[in-house]
Amino acid sequence: MSASELIIKTIVFVKEKLNDAEGGHDWFHIERVYKNALLIAKDTDCDTTVVQLGALLHDIADSKFHNGDETIGPKTARAFLEAQNVCEDIIAHVVNIIENISYKGGNFEKKFSSVELDIVQDADRLDAIGAIGVARAFNYGGFKNRALYNPEIAPVTNMTKEEYKKNNAPTINHFYEKLLLLKDKMNTEKGKEIAAERHRFMESFLAQFYAEWEGVE
Repeated sequence: MSASELIIKTIVFVKEKLNDAEGGHDWFHIERVYKNALLIAKDTDCDTTVVQLGALLHDIADSKFHNGDETIGPKTARAFLEAQNVCEDIIAHVVNIIENISYKGGNFEKKFSSVELDIVQDADRLDAIGAIGVARAFNYGGFKNRALYNPEIAPVTNMTKEEYKKNNAPTINHFYEKLLLLKDKMNTEKGKEIAAERHRFMESFLAQFYAEWEGVE
């Protein structure tokens, strides 16, 4: 099977698996991350097949929607790729990307590193910031029935992985607990460049949000 045929089959598989997914973690999220990854990879010496597969399969079974089980995604991706007779080197690389891509409170130490992981991680983080990031944050907050904002509940930074997973604070807090921190955690030069612009948009959004909250003209 050619690389292009494998990518087409993977797209079909992911679309089917995520058919009923929450709006911020659905096929369209995957598609945006895929496009971001291709944009970053264009100027980078990397294995583009691994980048594409990693981007397409990175959220195939997000632990947030599987009772916190972080093993389902890697297992699902491996089973699919093995069924396509993909070589073990590529499968292992893609699985490592899935296992190490997540933010997890910002205190997660990656146990694997590669330029392909750097690219896919940046691509995923770009979809968490900017206009799309704002939309996704409030979409997920609504999905979890979280308050928009509560001035009496302060953001908590430097959470442990477990604290981050259990956090149920208002959506605005998420900007300070994760989204505004991502700009300085990008891996690639292209990722940093795009993140800077999207970061500025979020700062502008927050300024407008607080002005409207307080009834300021």
